Formats: sequence, structure tokens, C-alpha cells
Amino acid sequence: MRAKSLLFVVIGITAAALLVIFSLYNGYLRFNYPTLSQFPVQGIDISNHQKQIRWDDIDKRQVSFVFIKATEGGDFKDKSFHANWTAARERGFIVGAYHFFTFCKSGEEQAKNFIETVPLEPNTLPPVIDLEYGGNCQLTSDKALVLAEIAVLINRLEDFYHKKPILYVTSEFYNDFVAYKFDNNPIWIRDIYKQPALVDSREWTLWQYANRGHLDGIDTFVDLNVFHGTEQQFKTLIE
Repeated sequence: MRAKSLLFVVIGITAAALLVIFSLYNGYLRFNYPTLSQFPVQGIDISNHQKQIRWDDIDKRQVSFVFIKATEGGDFKDKSFHANWTAARERGFIVGAYHFFTFCKSGEEQAKNFIETVPLEPNTLPPVIDLEYGGNCQLTSDKALVLAEIAVLINRLEDFYHKKPILYVTSEFYNDFVAYKFDNNPIWIRDIYKQPALVDSREWTLWQYANRGHLDGIDTFVDLNVFHGTEQQFKTLIE
């Protein structure tokens, strides 16, 4: 009897663990649940991976802003960028565009790609430079050369859009390249496990707290984000 009871306990624990894993993987359970009282300005970031978005079904109480993938590297352009940009703006969402930085193209080439793609329009968020290892080219340059190319991209985008680019970073990339550098650029940090604390004690501006979110109007997973501040402070980003 004792062995049978133990077996039932093991089966129960295993089933519960599998249920938690299933729920986490499918986005029904998350590590982070930031509230609107804590973070009144919340939003999403999207790309062609979100497919056809039903913009009229998205709840504006949940989504104040939308960052839209525009470009990657020296020549890739997201094929849904212009449709998403236009549809989101027409419905009153505050929009911004982001560029995925690659190790295998110069900062100059990448700036040209983004500027060719993203219009200079009023009342939009600063351009975003996405800095991460996942999905990137093989890193063959030393740290100083990578930082130099990032700096070129930052400067070119700031010159054109007249706003300091936001740096989207994973914790690994931040620790390796960004900590104690680019002090004037707002930081958008990814941490799907906990509220972030940067190694150099720097204040972050945006936090991507989930990568498997669910929203009415979007049939795929979607990244969920919050702004670190008040609605009035958020407005300074688009001025």
C-alpha cells in the first residue's frame, strides 16, 4: 500500500509539473503580471510573425503603444511593416519602429536600410535598435569594433529622426556590450522571469516582460511590454 501511495504521489507531481510547463510554453501562465496601476502605459511589439492583425479588436486599455519591426541588417525589410504602421496609426496607437542589428553588416549599411524604410513622421516613438545574440550572424569582430558599429547606427538614426534611439537588449547582450556605455540612450530590457535590475544600476525605460502573450486581435503569441513611468513621462518620448 505504501508503494502504491508513493506511486500516486509521483504521478501527481509529474502531472502537475507537465501542466505548469505546458502552461508556460503556451503563454497561459507567466512569471510576470505587471498591473496598470504599477505601469499605466503598456504595449506590444510585432513583426510579420504576427500575421494578419485584427486591429479593431485590440483593447486600447491594454495597448497604448506598438513597436513594429521594420528592418534587419543591411537589406532585410519586414514585409508587413508598412501595413502594420499605417493600420496602427490610423487607429490611434502610438507607434515606433525597430531594427534588428546584425554583426555581419556595418552600422552605416544598417542605418541606410532603416531610413529607407521608416518614414519621418510626427508623434511617433524613437527608433529602436534591437541588440541580441539570438538569430544573429556569427560574432567574428572584437568588442570594440561591434561597439563602434552600434555607435555609427545610433548616430545616423539620431541625426535623421532627431530622437535618441532606444536600445532593446537581452540581459546577456547588455552585460557584454551595453553596461556603462551609451548613457544617453533609453534602455528597453527583456526579462521574462522577473522585474529587471541592470548590472550597472541604470534605470530602464521599457521592459519586455513576456514573449508568449495573448491578445484579442492577434492569433499568434505576442511580446508584452511596459513603460517605466507615468503617462506624462511617456509623452516626452514622442515629442
